[in-house]
Amino acid sequence: LARAEGRIFVGALKGESILCVRVSSYGKFLLVVGCSLVKKRRKMDRLTDVQAEEYRDAFSLFDKRGDGKIDSDQIGDVLRALSLNPTEVEVKKVIQEVDPSSNKRVSFEEFLPIFLSCQQKKDQGSMEDFVEGLRVFDKDGNGFINSAELRHVLTSLGEKLTDEEVDSLLSGIEDSQGQVNYEEFVKMVMSG
Repeated sequence: LARAEGRIFVGALKGESILCVRVSSYGKFLLVVGCSLVKKRRKMDRLTDVQAEEYRDAFSLFDKRGDGKIDSDQIGDVLRALSLNPTEVEVKKVIQEVDPSSNKRVSFEEFLPIFLSCQQKKDQGSMEDFVEGLRVFDKDGNGFINSAELRHVLTSLGEKLTDEEVDSLLSGIEDSQGQVNYEEFVKMVMSG
């Protein structure tokens, strides 16, 4: 591995191609810019051509100018379109690191390492985990929780939602006694 003027040259092993990439720092990681895919890597690290093409297709849907780039403020939208669920705080942090001035356009080659990093962090939890977490508020053990308690949790803990966002989530799921079937609520939220 040799470094020269912002470039890293990765030496080839038998059966592998040489990969020349430009890098910049991304927190404690190196952000790879303008790389070509390595043809032979360990299976765990391997990004198949089909996967890369799917990611590129999703990315291109957000490219409104047709120049192969998206506005940096669209990074979170693209991550979500690719089935990740970063928090707003995580998205803001990524944007701040990639584009402190908030006016840069990001290429797919710049976006891909961000996506792969977020994908590695992906630990959304299962439906059962969320149901179990809400079961704490089920005082009667009947599968329902008070919508006021749920509203309080959603607006005051973790990544806080606005009252309007909570109204939208609870619309149609709250019964006439102000109770919410939390298992159905989790299913609805997780299905998008």
